[in-house]
Amino acid sequence: MDRVKRRAYIIGTLAVLLTVQTIQSTGAYSKVVNFQRYYRDLQQGQNSLSPIERIVFSLVLSNSKTDPPKETPVGRT
Repeated sequence: MDRVKRRAYIIGTLAVLLTVQTIQSTGAYSKVVNFQRYYRDLQQGQNSLSPIERIVFSLVLSNSKTDPPKETPVGRT
């Protein structure tokens, strides 16, 4: 019975490791990190957003494909 438990443990560990590797390589991990960052920023900001609104805005921002704003040279507007 110990061999069966050990094999099940090894197979389960390998499945979890492969799942984590797949998530990291597909970019889903970076979207989760972006979502967390946007949610935290909206939570700490001085606004009156409900948790549902923060979730929606965080999802929209983390899935947007807009280019970052270009910096303007100093002294120009």
